[in-house]
Amino acid sequence: MSQSTSGPARIRPLDPVTVSQIAAGEVVERPASVLRELLDNALDSGASRIGIEVEQGGIDRILVVDNGSGILPDDLPLALASHATSKLQNAGELEHITSMGFRGEALASIASVSRLSLESHPPGKEVGGRIRCEGGQVSPVEPWAGSTGTRVEVRHLFYNAPVRRRFLKSQAAEMAQLNEVFNRFALAIAALPDNKRPHLSYKNGKKTLHEIPGDLPLLDRVSKLFGQEVANQLHAVDAKRGPARLTGLIADPSIERATARMQYLFLNGRFLKDRSLTHAVQEAYRGLIMVGRQPVVFLHLEIPPEEVDVNVHPAKAEVRFRDASAVHHLVFRSLRDRLDRENLTSRLTLPKHNPFAPATPFTLTAAPQPAPKLPFPEGPRTFTAIPNTGTQSASSLFPTIEHQKNPPLTPQPSTIPPTHQAPPHSSAAPANPPEIHRENSAQAHEPAPAPRLPSQTIANSDTSQILQIYNTFLLAETEDGLLVIDQHALHERVLYEQIKRRLLTGSLPTQRLLLPELVELSAEQAGAVEQYKDALLELGFDLAPFGGPTWAIHSYPAILEKKPIAPCLLSAVQQITSKSQPPSREQLLQEVMSLMACHAAVRAGDRLTPESMEALLEMRHLARDTHHCPHGRPTALVFSKQELERQFGRI
Repeated sequence: MSQSTSGPARIRPLDPVTVSQIAAGEVVERPASVLRELLDNALDSGASRIGIEVEQGGIDRILVVDNGSGILPDDLPLALASHATSKLQNAGELEHITSMGFRGEALASIASVSRLSLESHPPGKEVGGRIRCEGGQVSPVEPWAGSTGTRVEVRHLFYNAPVRRRFLKSQAAEMAQLNEVFNRFALAIAALPDNKRPHLSYKNGKKTLHEIPGDLPLLDRVSKLFGQEVANQLHAVDAKRGPARLTGLIADPSIERATARMQYLFLNGRFLKDRSLTHAVQEAYRGLIMVGRQPVVFLHLEIPPEEVDVNVHPAKAEVRFRDASAVHHLVFRSLRDRLDRENLTSRLTLPKHNPFAPATPFTLTAAPQPAPKLPFPEGPRTFTAIPNTGTQSASSLFPTIEHQKNPPLTPQPSTIPPTHQAPPHSSAAPANPPEIHRENSAQAHEPAPAPRLPSQTIANSDTSQILQIYNTFLLAETEDGLLVIDQHALHERVLYEQIKRRLLTGSLPTQRLLLPELVELSAEQAGAVEQYKDALLELGFDLAPFGGPTWAIHSYPAILEKKPIAPCLLSAVQQITSKSQPPSREQLLQEVMSLMACHAAVRAGDRLTPESMEALLEMRHLARDTHHCPHGRPTALVFSKQELERQFGRI
């Protein structure tokens, strides 16, 4: 309680407008909150069709139209009154809530911070009614002869709350949140009976983003919203424990994500966030995905309403279970048992088209065939060609390169803005590499040394001393012991630093396509591409809309060469859309450079020739940091000679 020199301040009730705006703060956080509440009301009306239109990220306009049961004209003022509802009669019914909305404050809260128009025509009535509300000021009811159902239009959100409006994100960011609300709603209603699932239409301005028929099952909805690649790697789940039932789809561990945004959990048709359920999902995948990565799931949990309290969060996104441990066990055990029934062992599968194959057919001749061009020519080097013994049938993955005197690790000084220069102690080399003095002419053709890996020097340069195992790891004898190298991680690090240096000089090579490659993007992905189009272009991806959800790729980074283009682009877009906050330009460039290096590098499962293995080991001098790949995994491990001797009882 405040106090002044004239005595204590008097307590007085707030005016209705202020009360409404304070209440709105709990319900209406952003345009996505408005859309969520309006969709809940439309579903509760029993509609068979729901249409959605948004403009300017929902800040300027949100329209939801349904063909449901409507609202009687005399009840329209009550629809905009605080805590007035047709879905709840008394406190006892709070224990058996089956509707999506029930508190009766959504429309009143929205109307207090916007210009709202509510029009409704109940079936069987000759005429309906229209009511308008601007900043909480309600107009008289007017006759309205529109089509059966309800039409709610919300314009100029937070026009009378400038502080709240200033805290909104960019239109692209708000649009991404609207898309997420739509995705959740479209997935949530998949658990309803066929005759209860409405047809959904979703437009951004005049552009149709989605048309989802009511009879579409969950798997097809996932395919429409997230792509066929995700849908193809899903396993069905159906399990019961007592009165609770769990159904849905869980993904193969191979399509794990960096965040939990692709974990969709629904309780009785309502999207929810629950730490216990999230923990159960993560525990079910423990040991099947890397630490820090997140599985992809689409799960529907059905529990009797009296076993759960949904009235604990203003946005109804959190709940309280009467027996939380039993629900946790149901989710964990159901997912784990389902995954155990799948053969999740990674296997080497040869694609119909090997992206690493040479441009010309491999033939056996007296002399070794030239290898295909590396995606990162960094200055010529040559290695002694070793004839193929016939024990390795795969073609060489590395080029024939000539030695160059003192190949630079970084470009010479350029007109790069200071914000893009590598910070001290980063993985990039300094802009002015130190001149290296040579003692004799024989040394003048050796490369400049890079920071030394532990036991980096190979004890015997004969490639017969280099062994590839599991088509993934290279074993080499060193001065200190046995060096085990992850071929993909090392190649990825070298490529990453190549891309970074070339981007700093503004000379990242691109390849123009004679015919564009087409790729389908979800509404959220398309919004991310629009927002970061310039940054993607800087990295070599030139994209343009092609019609509907289809986009055309006109050019791509030359480093990808014959690698599939679309997967790398989609991975880059996923990096954008998976963030809780839109990444900065620098963050985006950093992450996409890592993805490009990952897609262009040799893979685990690629069989290397002796020449290729030797070339990869020699390439370590091209990277400043050869200890870890850009994603933090080690590129090499050393088993010391002393440790080997100890294990065999020699010391």
